[in-house]
Amino acid sequence: MNTLVKAGLLATAASLALPATAQDLTTINAIMPKQRSANYFPLIVGEALGYFAEEGVEVNLLPSETPIPFVNFLRNGQADIAMMDPAEVLQAVAAGIDINVVYEVMQTAPDGIAISAESAITDVADLRGETVGLVSDRDLVTLKIALDARGMTENDVTSVVVGEAGPTLAAAFRDQTVAAIAGSGPDWLAIRANGIAIDLITPAEVSDKPGNVFVSMSDTLEDKGELIEGYLRAWSKGMYVATFAPDVVAEIARTTVPEEWEDPTFGQQYLENAMRLNVSVTELAGDLQTATWASIQPGMMKFDLIEEQVDPSEFLQPAMIAPANDWSREEVEAEVAAWRDANM
Repeated sequence: MNTLVKAGLLATAASLALPATAQDLTTINAIMPKQRSANYFPLIVGEALGYFAEEGVEVNLLPSETPIPFVNFLRNGQADIAMMDPAEVLQAVAAGIDINVVYEVMQTAPDGIAISAESAITDVADLRGETVGLVSDRDLVTLKIALDARGMTENDVTSVVVGEAGPTLAAAFRDQTVAAIAGSGPDWLAIRANGIAIDLITPAEVSDKPGNVFVSMSDTLEDKGELIEGYLRAWSKGMYVATFAPDVVAEIARTTVPEEWEDPTFGQQYLENAMRLNVSVTELAGDLQTATWASIQPGMMKFDLIEEQVDPSEFLQPAMIAPANDWSREEVEAEVAAWRDANM
């Protein structure tokens, strides 16, 4: 083989191994509860390590500070994929909207019940006759489900809205004005950041359910199925990095969203909570838990989160799970090691 031909073949092979250039990328419009954040670290890690670019995908996050339900962005074509919670999904399906759950982002709900670490309370059943704080009105449902799991109702406790500010939440425990607080992960971090150690007494009925899932319209999956597969594959790789290289995830988060690290201790705790919630508990990343979707619906109906139950087969679309997991862990580990050597 002459030298020029050989050089040309080598150059071609090298170009195939490189991530797609900017002009080769196709935009995927996504909407989720936050913009780029450690709370959804698989996105920022996947972008930093080039996994989305390798799939030919550029992620455009639509503004999330909106009163408009995310499902409407899917219906009008503004969003290709949306992150929604189970209640939003089931309400949309019951309304006849042709959506598909393609990937479970958080397979454990972030909501729960916290107590001061110094409290003698060890279980939700011990809250009978006590005052329970709510971070906001929306946390009343969490409290109701937790109480119901112990054969109690909201009439067995006194509930009061405490507010979202960390110092206020911490003071409620410090001053013993509440015996417990119903809230979610960021609230627990805010309390700890203000000097109060806490424990969680959340019943499984509250936590053992998907927190957030990725959803797409059926026609979007038909038109952009390969791009959605690539998006989910890149997300899965970014998630996997947290299981063996949390220091790399932290470094990427510090660089990408420095505003979340103004207090380094809080930033690290915030990330650790996100890693706990985002790493899949199923063997396959993002796998769809049909039995769980069926089991959560009676309780959701009981507390008026949904008006009717829906067969999970009507909205769970498992076709994306295998492609989302079709990648080499060894390759990701090697790429992360190289990134660490170059950047840390």
